[in-house]
Amino acid sequence: MDDHAPACYASLISNGMAIILKSAQDLKLMRKSGRLAQRLLNTLGEAATVGTTPRQLDARARRFLEEAGAKSPFLGKRGHGGPPFPAAITVSVNEAVVHGIPSDIPFNNGDVVSLDVGTFLNGFIGDTAGTFGVGEVSPRAERLMRVTKEALFIGIKQATVGNRTGDIGWAIQNHIESHGYGVVKGLVGHGVGRSLWEEPNVPNYGTPGEGVKLKAGMVIAIEPMVNEGTDDVRQLADKWTYVTADGLLSAHYEHTIAILTDGPEILTSDE
Repeated sequence: MDDHAPACYASLISNGMAIILKSAQDLKLMRKSGRLAQRLLNTLGEAATVGTTPRQLDARARRFLEEAGAKSPFLGKRGHGGPPFPAAITVSVNEAVVHGIPSDIPFNNGDVVSLDVGTFLNGFIGDTAGTFGVGEVSPRAERLMRVTKEALFIGIKQATVGNRTGDIGWAIQNHIESHGYGVVKGLVGHGVGRSLWEEPNVPNYGTPGEGVKLKAGMVIAIEPMVNEGTDDVRQLADKWTYVTADGLLSAHYEHTIAILTDGPEILTSDE
């Protein structure tokens, strides 16, 4: 896919926000980081088996990143008023929505495990997430994961030049709520680049035609977080982990997307 992005690293001021546009060279580097992140996610997803612990997955991620000459943008990250994040990946199990700190509690048959991973390579970040079933999961868990993943790709289709973040959010929200699920509103997607969290915010809900206008060279993380029941979440005492308020299951999928003149490109692809 042709980049059709700015020739140089540039900043766009939109609604008072500094949105960093990526050049064609930036995008080449972001593809490398993004594809590495996806390989890491796939590797960890396969390793999430009965008896394995989240901390073992974290150790595996650290080895993977070291061998690839990359770093985790999550390790030591500050945010949400809590301490520095203590792991290279986040592991959110069952009712945990996002930002789960890896523990020594083994996975059980039927667990739903959301993995969020990132890579910092050649000055740029790749950010991706997926939800995996451990062993044999229930039909209700399978349905939740399927609908959430569908919502991600429905949102990606709206990530075109001239559309707005509200178009992405509305498409995701409409799909999720049509299946009776709750879309988390207190946590959103975001811009990605040299920093993990850049402008603009990319909510998984919204109104068509509203929000930040999408321009060529923008790179965003689209990441629907979907709850089986209520859309309400609460934060645990660790100041990182968010869980569903009703204790029901949650699923999370994410890709890093480049906005190009000929359509969106998934930078965290398997290819």
